[in-house]
Amino acid sequence: MSDYNVDEPEDEYMADEYDMDILEDDVNPDFDGIDIGVEDFDQWTKAEDTSAAQARDGKDIQGIPWERLSVTRQKYRKTRLDQYKNYENIPDSGESAAKNCTNTEKGSSFYTFRRNSRSVRSTILHFQLRNLVWATSKHDVYLLSNYSISHWSSLTGSRNEILNVKGHVAPSERHPESLLEGFTETQVSTLAVKERLLVAGGFQGELICKHLDRPGVSFCSRTTYMENAITNAIDIYRNSRYLFAFHIILVVSNFRRVIRLDKQKPKLFIWSLLAEHYVSWPQIMTVELETLTWRDISLSNSSVISGLSTSLSPDGKLVAVVGDDPNGLLVDSSNGQTIGTLRGHVDYSFASAWHPNGVTFATGNQDKTCRIWDTRKTSESVAVLKGNLGSVRSIRFTSDGWYIAMAEPADFVHIYDTTTGYKKEQEIDFFGEISGISFSPDTESLFIGVWDRTYGSLLEYGRTRDYSYLDSLLR
Repeated sequence: MSDYNVDEPEDEYMADEYDMDILEDDVNPDFDGIDIGVEDFDQWTKAEDTSAAQARDGKDIQGIPWERLSVTRQKYRKTRLDQYKNYENIPDSGESAAKNCTNTEKGSSFYTFRRNSRSVRSTILHFQLRNLVWATSKHDVYLLSNYSISHWSSLTGSRNEILNVKGHVAPSERHPESLLEGFTETQVSTLAVKERLLVAGGFQGELICKHLDRPGVSFCSRTTYMENAITNAIDIYRNSRYLFAFHIILVVSNFRRVIRLDKQKPKLFIWSLLAEHYVSWPQIMTVELETLTWRDISLSNSSVISGLSTSLSPDGKLVAVVGDDPNGLLVDSSNGQTIGTLRGHVDYSFASAWHPNGVTFATGNQDKTCRIWDTRKTSESVAVLKGNLGSVRSIRFTSDGWYIAMAEPADFVHIYDTTTGYKKEQEIDFFGEISGISFSPDTESLFIGVWDRTYGSLLEYGRTRDYSYLDSLLR
């Protein structure tokens, strides 16, 4: 994980260099020789939301008035592709990885544009971490905007603040291992919302857990006190191993540690740390009712790697581990033992995700590729999917396993049909840094957070359905 100053969130590899307000200021003759203040500029650039009907009539989905600019969309797209600076830890990794990519057929329309909401703006604090948008239904989305974590309803068009971490945040409930003193001004680096639970991770190893159906914060913890303790990834997993109850497992990873936390429901809401897995590169944490104790488990890998990011398999038995190394690991979650080494990427990885079948998983890398893996044969990847602009920062599978979406740091989200061997592709093309992507649990919606000072928004797409069979019923 690259060093990062939280007091200067607009990094050279983030949106500041490519904001659309720069384009308007530079190429729109309306601005030539005119001294326009910030408020006036915001008022001039303020645009209404874009609906599906307006997009079909030719309106730009982001509301960018290309007809009033002295540059066409096609020309500006070429400029972005030529000038965008992808962050690489290993020089020329993108060119090297591009040689062995899977040939895909573009032009599919698995998801159709539904709406662009300009009043919903998500932000990014670390340029390598882009998991700050989570959909819990086809209408409900949770996202980060500076210090505020909010809920957006696309059905009602309303936004409500769920948690503000700028001030002092402390748990209103008492649980083992919980820090009752809480935190102040938490810089949120990653987010997860699932099973009516919202979990935010911070730059100093902070972990804040809140039940969406209860007031206040339920649990606070610091996963580590080490330097460079940024929380890279959070995964929420439901484990139904008891007849009358189930466990909610959190897998939280940061610089050198992965932590697993379990929460039993429905009657008991106790949190405690079960186990830590030290990957000799980064870290794991767990909370289980039966133990309430710490237990260290050393992983078999001997590499020294930092910047860990992980994802848990659907059955909870395996963990995909990536980080500051071209190689990744497939790890047994129960004991931390390495099952396989993932070789193929040529730069560092900060994204991974699992297919619901528990056999297939994917990793995203700064070499501009997403690799698909099979747990039964990790010696080589099943497919290599290529981006256009930069690193693959976020990956999501639909809950039915039909599609996988991968997000570049800006401008492009790619959707692939898994049933065709990832050969058919839909490319969603827009302008702006991507804060996160999320399919709804029922697969009906796809939400994309766009961070840009002028055209920041939330893009909403709906799953394309073929209802032609209804025509025959009406004849």
